Amino acid sequence: MAAKKPAKKANVSKDELLQYYKDMLLIRRFEEKAGQLYGMGLIGGFCHLYIGQEAVVVGLEAAAKEGDKRITSYRDHGHMLACGMDPKGVMAELTGREGGYSKGKGGSMHMFSKEKHFYGGHGIVAAQVPLGAGLAFSDKYKGNDNVTFTYFGDGAANQGQVYEAYNMAELWDLPVVFVIENNQYAMGTSTKRSTKSPSYWERGAAYGIEGEEVDGMDVLKVKEAGEKAVAHCRAGKGPYILEIKTYRYRGHSMSDPAKYRTREEVQKMRDERDAIEQVRDMLLTGKHASEDDLKAIDKEIKSVVNEAAEFSKESPEPSLDELYTDIYMEAEA
Repeated sequence: MAAKKPAKKANVSKDELLQYYKDMLLIRRFEEKAGQLYGMGLIGGFCHLYIGQEAVVVGLEAAAKEGDKRITSYRDHGHMLACGMDPKGVMAELTGREGGYSKGKGGSMHMFSKEKHFYGGHGIVAAQVPLGAGLAFSDKYKGNDNVTFTYFGDGAANQGQVYEAYNMAELWDLPVVFVIENNQYAMGTSTKRSTKSPSYWERGAAYGIEGEEVDGMDVLKVKEAGEKAVAHCRAGKGPYILEIKTYRYRGHSMSDPAKYRTREEVQKMRDERDAIEQVRDMLLTGKHASEDDLKAIDKEIKSVVNEAAEFSKESPEPSLDELYTDIYMEAEA
């Protein structure tokens, strides 16, 4: 096993650090359980897990405020949990049950929560990017200082509609943070093989959009970059691009054996860069928590996830009467 780097000191409070640890661990344990349920045949269709990327969404949610919106692609379970959606409702949706956020009709890739300002889960690659710009336009029109986090991956970053959205967002000074979750393999092709200009955030310069590259395996660096980005947007300076370099440990989806990379590469990332382990080390070395404290947190989170799994199994399948409901959303006054 490769040697870990010495734990660094945290520049946040003990309570904040503990919360980031809990939030990331919840996503990790939830996704592990989802993988188990998929293997048991209780989750059908596609299932894209977020294991390894937890620091991205937890760090950015730490920079958000009430009223901010978020929209993402099909690798979306982590985003839902990080913004406060109930694990029971998320898991029930994964299993296609009535107790799910989309009443069992959306599954893993399509669920929403108006209450938590979460606007999907979208299965079409990059389709959420112009939609995110549209959400930001609504806030610009209303004259508030809310920001929209529009997440997409390195694979989607080569889609033309991304650059159409960039152009409109900068032209209209829209308060949108374009978040490129660069996990380096898109669906299964390395960025080194798929694109001539792998520095995705720099492409915004053609439209006058500022941005930066961020270490997505460090929740504190993500939070810091997120605070800078939202301050830019709230000040009326238009969009901002964050290219967050991260890494997923599992394949693109549960059906992907990930033979395009070596086991040694994945294990090296787990051993040396894991975001949850970094925070765990900071908690221990800073004497913010003991080993027993962290074991208790893990036990508590596993209990929450197990309850969500049981709820999802017990919730009934949606009635056929639900087939044509919720097709159109009522416009806000």
